[in-house]
Amino acid sequence: MPASARKTEPAGGDVRARALGAYLGLAVGDALGATVEFMTPNEIRARYGTHDRIRGGGWLGLRPGQVTDDTTMALALGESILATGGVDAAAAAQAFSDWMAAKPVDIGNTVRRGIVHYRYSGEPEAPASEHDAGNGACMRLLPAALATFGSSSEVVRAAVRAQSHVTHNNPQSDAACEAVTAMVHGALAGRDKAWLLRGPVAELVQAHPSFAFRGRRRDDPTGYVVETLQAVLQALFDTDDFPGCLIDVVNRGGDADTTGAIAGMIAGALYGPDAIPADWLAALAPEVEAACRTQASALMELALADSHAAGHAPAGKM
Repeated sequence: MPASARKTEPAGGDVRARALGAYLGLAVGDALGATVEFMTPNEIRARYGTHDRIRGGGWLGLRPGQVTDDTTMALALGESILATGGVDAAAAAQAFSDWMAAKPVDIGNTVRRGIVHYRYSGEPEAPASEHDAGNGACMRLLPAALATFGSSSEVVRAAVRAQSHVTHNNPQSDAACEAVTAMVHGALAGRDKAWLLRGPVAELVQAHPSFAFRGRRRDDPTGYVVETLQAVLQALFDTDDFPGCLIDVVNRGGDADTTGAIAGMIAGALYGPDAIPADWLAALAPEVEAACRTQASALMELALADSHAAGHAPAGKM
């Protein structure tokens, strides 16, 4: 990342508040998008006009404020990080296995396959596969991003891939996860959208041109991580606030809980928790909100303690 990103204190708000915004943003984006997951934009318009409130339902028949695998896998990952003091592949794999054993409301095919591989082999890394470029590793990465804020680029990359490769060992998935982590880190450090665009996003598109997102509007995005990020980036850079970004992205339909979750974590870090509509937070399942608040605080304390112990500023890795 450019040296200009290095700073000791994030602009426009405390880093802890921005971390909370990211975690709550993930959860409300998941809950908002789950209602219209697998619907087309035309179907959403016909049924809701503009889908702009957390109402539950959808193909999973969720309660209002209930979240899906995007948030619950992130919380499982966060628990493993806090238990071990860092991102550990074996601990993450076991946490995901325990999560699956608890019969989550939803689980992706690639995620399931990776967990089953771990259970049978004991290896916390799935075999590399060109077919595993789904968005399942990207949707849950926030705890790893928070825990590595202030770490070196090498530590960040290793941590991101450690949690990702349990289920998604694929170059496009890696690229997406690393770019989203860099965007979250930039937002935590107080960087604006212009910096995100010319930094992490430009680097992603230059290295992997398939992620180019300007041009045709990406509606009805699938679980393919390229389409997911195209929808997220269009919504993020074509709107000016948190609710606008989230409403834009989930009304595109498709894998809307995941586009909502990823857009929510980036926009939540960018705009802060006060930008999240109060009625969305009030609708969120109380136990989910409480878990997000607890983990956001604990993960940032872990990151800041590690940064101070290493002798550099909290945003030093940027």
